[in-house]
Amino acid sequence: MNIVTACAGIMLSLGTVQAFAQDSCANRGELDALYCDENRDLVADTPKDPKKLKNPSTLVFTYTPVEDPAVYENAFKPFTDYLSKCIAKRVVFYQVQSNAAEIEAMRSGRLHVGGFSTGPTNYAVNLAGAVPFAVKGTATELQGYQLIFVVKKDSPYQKLADLKGKKVAHVQPSSNSGNLAPRVLFPKEGLVPDKDYKVLYSGKHDQTVMGVLSGDFDGGPVASDVFKRMAERGQIKADDFRIIYRSQTFPTSSFAYAHDLEPKLRDTMLKCFYDYRFTPEMQKAFDGADRFYPITYKEHWAVVRHVAEGSGEKFNKAAFDNLQKAEAEAAAKKAQKK
Repeated sequence: MNIVTACAGIMLSLGTVQAFAQDSCANRGELDALYCDENRDLVADTPKDPKKLKNPSTLVFTYTPVEDPAVYENAFKPFTDYLSKCIAKRVVFYQVQSNAAEIEAMRSGRLHVGGFSTGPTNYAVNLAGAVPFAVKGTATELQGYQLIFVVKKDSPYQKLADLKGKKVAHVQPSSNSGNLAPRVLFPKEGLVPDKDYKVLYSGKHDQTVMGVLSGDFDGGPVASDVFKRMAERGQIKADDFRIIYRSQTFPTSSFAYAHDLEPKLRDTMLKCFYDYRFTPEMQKAFDGADRFYPITYKEHWAVVRHVAEGSGEKFNKAAFDNLQKAEAEAAAKKAQKK
């Protein structure tokens, strides 16, 4: 057999395997090729092959890096201690420094459950097999937030259109309130990102706020809940700022588990989440929320997907690679500035 024939045979075999993999999934939707969505709920199905299920001895948990990760490790400690006892397994908090790093951690199997920011939840679902199941809330409603645009109180800016040609900071490419929603909503207010001003990425919501305060930026869109928490912790004085725009309400960060968790462990863990009631300290840290409120990605993230589609955002691997590149460049610029 010559090398050409051998290569042809290998290629034919690979093609057959790939075709079989594709044929074995009746519906994939927007999900990556690693996942399947045969029940059409827009999230990855649990693997049918028992060998692909995971039952780790240590459960790894994290929360979206919208602010300093160490702050949230401390805030969630009462819960992670409880969860460890509830599922009879060790639970560790894994600090992540970016949305891309968090998504990649679940995609690679290093993260089992965690909170994802509103916008990046879409990437986590499509590319990491994340299955959103809760947001912070109360007995009667889920917790939401608004996109707000902040400027310094003593600045001359009174409306969005006043920021044409100014230094405006967005958060990250994948951020809902910090980038995607502004691209859809601001043009209606007379301000078009990347046309009326050059988009500058700060990296995090709190860094946009602090950048506006220091004068590095003239203004920027951030999540209202992050701004409120910064004021309550004494990091900023709300009176030093003026809010010149407020959007409709979006759901806050989702809590999602890896699609390939062993079903018995998954169901036990979900019951632990839903039964837990936040400590007074946690309620203070999370704007009065006292529990994990049940949600589904298909229903409760519809408004977020609508905004993303309106901005032209695609939550596929190519877009994720661009996200990683943009976040890396923003981090490098921040380090160089320091």
